[in-house]
Amino acid sequence: MKNSFRNIWSSVRQYRFEIRHLTVLFFVLIIFQTVISFVHKISLQKILFRTQEWYQQDSAERLANLTTTSLELLLEAKTKNQTLPQPEINKIVGNLNIILSQQYLHQNVQEICLLVKIDSAIVAIDDGQALYSYIFGGLKNIPASQWNHSEAITMYTSMREEFRARERIQTIVADKQIFHIFVPFVPRGEFAGAIYMKNKPDFTVITNEMISTYDETAITYTALIFFGLLAMFFISTYTLRERNRAQELLFEEQKRHLAEQINIQNELLFTKRIYHTHHKAEKVMGFIKEDMRVLTENNIEMIKKRIIKYANFIARVIYDMKWYDPPVQTIRSQIFKTDLNQVLSFLVENVFQRISSASEMVRYTMDFDEKLPIVNINEYVIWEVFEPIIQNCIDHAGNNAVIVTIKTEFDVQTEECFVRIIDNGSGIEPWLLEKNNDGMKRIFLEHTSTKRAGNERHSGYGCYIAYEITRQRLGWDLDVENLPGGGCMFTFSIPTMMV
Repeated sequence: MKNSFRNIWSSVRQYRFEIRHLTVLFFVLIIFQTVISFVHKISLQKILFRTQEWYQQDSAERLANLTTTSLELLLEAKTKNQTLPQPEINKIVGNLNIILSQQYLHQNVQEICLLVKIDSAIVAIDDGQALYSYIFGGLKNIPASQWNHSEAITMYTSMREEFRARERIQTIVADKQIFHIFVPFVPRGEFAGAIYMKNKPDFTVITNEMISTYDETAITYTALIFFGLLAMFFISTYTLRERNRAQELLFEEQKRHLAEQINIQNELLFTKRIYHTHHKAEKVMGFIKEDMRVLTENNIEMIKKRIIKYANFIARVIYDMKWYDPPVQTIRSQIFKTDLNQVLSFLVENVFQRISSASEMVRYTMDFDEKLPIVNINEYVIWEVFEPIIQNCIDHAGNNAVIVTIKTEFDVQTEECFVRIIDNGSGIEPWLLEKNNDGMKRIFLEHTSTKRAGNERHSGYGCYIAYEITRQRLGWDLDVENLPGGGCMFTFSIPTMMV
């Protein structure tokens, strides 16, 4: 027995994922069926209520009218001035009590009485002796009833004049369940008052039976659907089990292959970026060595400040080699107070103008806006952005002399900062200014370069790295365009929120 149970449990466990889906479907069906049952129940209640209103009012009016007619016929059998023996009077009084009390045998009748006006007050009569004395004896002092008829007296008082004028059955419905029927009481053709009957219908038995029957039908229907889906599930699972297993193996193989390809591409990309940053660090280390050789007592303070800048930049380069995606707080933070004008000035004077091979062919002009605000960006991250763009202007100048203009501007109206790096070289080839499907110019794509020499295998990264850092890490914008008079212009747009 235990082995059989374990075998069944093992068989069910291999379909755990599919059974969960089927369970969800089952509960959805249950919820839908419950909603349908609820809506149908409300509809039944509405139908029963409307039927109750029509049927109960009609039957109650008929019952009240029949009771009134019986009382009138019984009272008309004797004239007012006729003297009857006491046994005959007792018989008439007994018949009146039977007619008044017989109606309470109906489970829906809750109250019945005769409402008459004595002097200026409305009095309720529900006793045969009192009724006989009022009709034939002219009794004005009617004894108090053991039942409370104040509600009937109040309603009759408000409608008596209209009721007497029309002499028609009047029905008042309260709470959509209780019927108050007033039937004109006219013995011997004279209006004497109204027979009042309170009737409350009760269809609870019928309603519960109908709802119970419908619930049984709904449960049976849901069970049939559930077992039908369960059977379809086992059949389809048995048929497609091998195919699903083959697909799982194929997906696992593709997953491993894709993961390997991603790892290879990431390692290759990271290696090339390390090479690119290593080249910049190597150049700066040469500047540090040169400064150490020319160090004297007269220039020690100036060189010390410059070497500190170089060392901090190398530290940043090493940090970039360690982290593929560095935390944002190491790039943007309120602790950084960077002057863009000073960063650009230091780059030109202490980096680019120290390169002997380019010093004679390249001239720099700087036009700085003194109103340019401080930015909360790491100074050496900004260095990594501006350095490759300026270097690009130099590299693509060829053997011709080139003038590199670096200009900063602060727009007071829009409160936006601009850094423009302009050269008067040959400009950028048109195909590099074309945009791809993502709206990105090709010059900013990885591996994109006009260099074709064999020793330029690692070219095409400068503009790409500058664009990536500018857009994704700094939150700035970078664009490039050719100038009408020759050369090109790179424009860094710094929004107000980044200042």
